[in-house]
Amino acid sequence: MHAEPDLRGAIERPLWHAVLRRRAPWWLAPAIPALATLPASVPAGVALLAGTAAWVAWDARRWHHRTATQWPRWLDDAVPALEDSSSLLATAPASALAKLQRARLAARLQETVGPAQFAAIARAQTPASWWPAAVVTCAAIAVWLVPSGERPIPRVTAPAPQRAAVATTLTMQVTPPGYTGVKPYDTAPRDLQVPRYSVVYWCAKGAGASVQLGDGIALKVASGDCAQWRAMEAMSWRSGALRHDIRVTADQSPTVTVAAPTEAVHQLTPRTASVRIAVAARDDYGIARATLHLTLARGSGENIRFSDREVPLPQSRDARRRDWQKDWTLGELGMEPGDELYFFVRATDNDPEHPHTVQSPTHTLRLPGPEAEALDSSALPSMVKPENLRSQRQIIIDTEQLVADMRGKLAPAAVRERSEGIAADQAQLRRRYGQFLGEESTLFGDEHEEHADHEEHKPMNGNTNMAAQFGHAHDMEDNATIFDPKTKTVLRRALSAMWDAEKALRAIAPSSALPPEYKALAAIKELQQAERVYLHRAAFEPPAIKEDKRLSGDTAGAASYRRAQAPAGAVAISADVRALVGALSGDGTLPALWSRTAVDAINRLPGEDAKLAAQRAVQDVADGCVPCRGTLRAWLRATLTGSPVLQAQPEPDTPFSRAWRGAPR
Repeated sequence: MHAEPDLRGAIERPLWHAVLRRRAPWWLAPAIPALATLPASVPAGVALLAGTAAWVAWDARRWHHRTATQWPRWLDDAVPALEDSSSLLATAPASALAKLQRARLAARLQETVGPAQFAAIARAQTPASWWPAAVVTCAAIAVWLVPSGERPIPRVTAPAPQRAAVATTLTMQVTPPGYTGVKPYDTAPRDLQVPRYSVVYWCAKGAGASVQLGDGIALKVASGDCAQWRAMEAMSWRSGALRHDIRVTADQSPTVTVAAPTEAVHQLTPRTASVRIAVAARDDYGIARATLHLTLARGSGENIRFSDREVPLPQSRDARRRDWQKDWTLGELGMEPGDELYFFVRATDNDPEHPHTVQSPTHTLRLPGPEAEALDSSALPSMVKPENLRSQRQIIIDTEQLVADMRGKLAPAAVRERSEGIAADQAQLRRRYGQFLGEESTLFGDEHEEHADHEEHKPMNGNTNMAAQFGHAHDMEDNATIFDPKTKTVLRRALSAMWDAEKALRAIAPSSALPPEYKALAAIKELQQAERVYLHRAAFEPPAIKEDKRLSGDTAGAASYRRAQAPAGAVAISADVRALVGALSGDGTLPALWSRTAVDAINRLPGEDAKLAAQRAVQDVADGCVPCRGTLRAWLRATLTGSPVLQAQPEPDTPFSRAWRGAPR
């Protein structure tokens, strides 16, 4: 194939050329998107081309080194006829046997190794490298789509006189309110996030400057002086080529928690000696006042007395939090059996202008008294049990005794007599409770005689019953009482259970009457536990009547009872905004004072991001940017009410969009 002294070069050079042909497409691929970037941005295109060239040079050097050092191994893998001895072709061997083998391989090279083998080796050893082309393509797309910030130059009637440019250095100073504890600081112009009520200063060194705020206010900053603005809401501002946003952080309300006891209603036992109350309050800047309010309720029925006490929570090292806990004895709380203690935490932050006050849910400590045996502590104060009226618990005891006696040899007549007697007691108790739901009749007991008397005196002809035809019925049972719906529901459940028990007893089935009797007792106990309801006093206290103005006919300062209507100016503002939206749809002259109309409408937008973007759109339109009118028009349409409006998305001004709009159709 080749002369023996040139065996290494005869193999390495064609193999390197094959590798070059293999790598060439991957080296040229990144250059295509880099060249396509030049119309959008020449600096960006040049930078991408330079980066592509640097990568190609590095990659070519890397593969040249690999080809020069690894070609014997590549050749052994691709040509089995060389017997894994290609390394003998790279350098002259010293031994006679190695020289003989090298001569044999040199004789075989011409027959076994050629351009086809070199191309196959290049394909097998050089993997695809498309990632540089992908990176450059993504960068080119970003250059085309990201807004370039270029704006049309405003049209002027006469050229402005050329003046010598004077360097202006603008700095900012932020002074947060004192209650936040944040120290004032200086900064270069940038996007800021400051607490509400902060004072922002723009200071100029060198020539004077003008700061235009997003609400249309222009602040003149003289040389060596500062202009100030109080941060009440988010605002966009600019000065020359500078444009930044100031976001405002509102003071948050405190958070109060009751760590112990964790239950809303904590039941104490008669053997309880002490109870722990642990509370905590948090705020973002500081807590000015935090108190624990205790209300002790003592008594029953209409004889309940309340006593209030207020305990201030001590301050901690961190002004933003107050943690406090104490183990109270029942004597310190003033609790006796049968009392209930209600407590909650109230905290106020240190905002001097608009302090926030937060109150935790009310927790209850309940110390039960001696358990009542009957209905003496009923939920209904007017229900006084007569001496001959047996309680539900006594009815259950009588029924259980009857069931136990029936297991023996009790005569059927005695069983019937005792069962009907218990049923009569259950009926009397049911009628007693039924009075509180407006019930006036039952089907058993004394009503048999009353019903019979009514039947004797009832006329045979129904048409002559004038009261039934033209009279009014008694009150409905739901409207005949003054109890709340929840109490009525519990009473109905108790009456329904008593009715089922009474039916079972009159059917001489006392064992079947026990479940509804227990159900009725549970409902009665629920009424007893809900007897005391603690509510804070929140009644309406009317102002004192001025006797000198009574019957005088003077209505000055009197408020109308009519519902307040929308102000008349709102309709005019909406009409101005609609007219401005129509004017922004074209390239013509905008109405007078259009910027003030736009700023007033933008203040009704929800969210800081929307307001800041709309303020920047107003400034762009004021500079003469015609494509920016569509963005401002979309924001203004979002402020209009009365009909659903489709919200248009702002279209970025990019080189691609400008090229697309300027392309022939």
